[in-house]
Amino acid sequence: MMRPAATIAARALRPASFRWIRPATTSLIRRPATSSSSFRSFITATAPRRQEERKWSTPLAKQLFEAISLTGPVPLASYMRMCLTGDLGGYYTGAIGEGRDQFGTKGDFVTSPEISQIFGELIGVWFIAEWISQGRPKTGVQLIEVGPGRGTLMDDMLRTIQRFPAMASSIDAVYMVEASRELREAQKDLLCGPGAHSTESKAGYHSTSKYGDRPIVWTETIKSIPIEPSKMPFIVAHEFFDALPIHSFQAAESKSSPKTPSATAGSPDASAEASTADEPSSPTSLADPTPPAMEWREMMVSPTPPGATHADLKTPKSEQHEPVPEFQLILSSAPTRHSRYVPESSPRYRQLKQIPGAVVEVCPDASLYATDFATRIGGSPQHPKAQPSGAALIIDYGTSDTVPVNSLRGIRHHRRVNPFSAPGLVDLSADVDFTAIAEAATAASTGVEVHGPIRQGDFLELMGIRERAEMLAKTPGLSEEAARNMDKSWKRLVDRGPGGMGKVYKALSILPENDGRRRPVGFGGDVWEKSSSEA
Repeated sequence: MMRPAATIAARALRPASFRWIRPATTSLIRRPATSSSSFRSFITATAPRRQEERKWSTPLAKQLFEAISLTGPVPLASYMRMCLTGDLGGYYTGAIGEGRDQFGTKGDFVTSPEISQIFGELIGVWFIAEWISQGRPKTGVQLIEVGPGRGTLMDDMLRTIQRFPAMASSIDAVYMVEASRELREAQKDLLCGPGAHSTESKAGYHSTSKYGDRPIVWTETIKSIPIEPSKMPFIVAHEFFDALPIHSFQAAESKSSPKTPSATAGSPDASAEASTADEPSSPTSLADPTPPAMEWREMMVSPTPPGATHADLKTPKSEQHEPVPEFQLILSSAPTRHSRYVPESSPRYRQLKQIPGAVVEVCPDASLYATDFATRIGGSPQHPKAQPSGAALIIDYGTSDTVPVNSLRGIRHHRRVNPFSAPGLVDLSADVDFTAIAEAATAASTGVEVHGPIRQGDFLELMGIRERAEMLAKTPGLSEEAARNMDKSWKRLVDRGPGGMGKVYKALSILPENDGRRRPVGFGGDVWEKSSSEA
């Protein structure tokens, strides 16, 4: 039985148009290949003796150079992983400098929860609506956040949920999946109070929430959280998927193709010879119109030559205010172990393989997380679940109907910088492929369905951000300046102009499969009260 959503958030959950996720239309994307010297020349040019002559911006930059000097160029995903979560000066796990903070106006970027408390409140309302629609269980609810940042989002969610005692009491535990020790401490101080006591177990670190004494558990990986069929997991991932490492591949004519007899087969797997992807192929014989065989090559990371300039590297003008980057992308001269199978994992990528120069970005880690979310909610052959339950809400920026390409970006001090400069001091991110997430989730479990993605502006408007802002503006004693700032903040979150957060960011949800009988709030649906026959 459907009931008005006003019972939990006045005027917040209005019906709207709804769009199911569909396989994306393959887009033809071309990208010029980057030429480089041969692998042997590279080794000669970057021999260890040069490390004494060259100054590196960070200890991690020097470590990367030394590793590449020994093994050859590394995949883009490996570079991203070391820069973001490496032990030596990783952006999130090995912060360089006392009191450094990645978030907020004094950091490198500002996230939606930091902009306005209303964002986290509405995310809390979304999960309350799901709890109601799935029968108001009295126990067994898990709140799980991956990539919690400073904990601001979860703090706003818990404060909101606390106003609904029945749901608050149903929560068995709150799980925070966080790899950074520094961020875990910041989250504990916010959610449990400064100096709150904590204990350690095999699962992670434990403390008690300041909201209703709920247990909070910190784990370094979501795999540390048991998958239990009796639990109702509510999972939130806000600006998490964009920070997962990506692989980048480019379609090129195979060197073993009969159309390129001069090509040499059997090159070293990760060598970085000059790419021929953009050179004209041999003339096709009229008697033999068979197209040349194509293969995927991988974009690899190598050091830039000593003395290179922005002009040499063709650095975009918007990034030339920074020093010349110490690393660059080059194209492998032959297939790598990743290019042989990763871009073959979906027909969306395979359709582009026959287009010379076509580029795809693939994030295997995103598929692994989507698979985990879907398994917890809907079950799987390895983890049977008699009654699917729970929900996942993913909010991030990315593409909804195309394959991401050339989307890697670096941010430092709120400015766009070259992603290959100052490793460990620059935040790295890439567009999220929402279609790939949906494909992975539905492939992992027959017990789930996917809704969205929809624009963040549409989602928040449907959730009632305007009405909530108007209510807060009437708070007694609120100054005019505070009211103006509040008005600017919520409007920034729903801005649908070019580059606006309301347009660039998107929301996607994973729910228990229900044959299309129910749409979630914020995606065109309303709150459902389960009848006794459905319970």
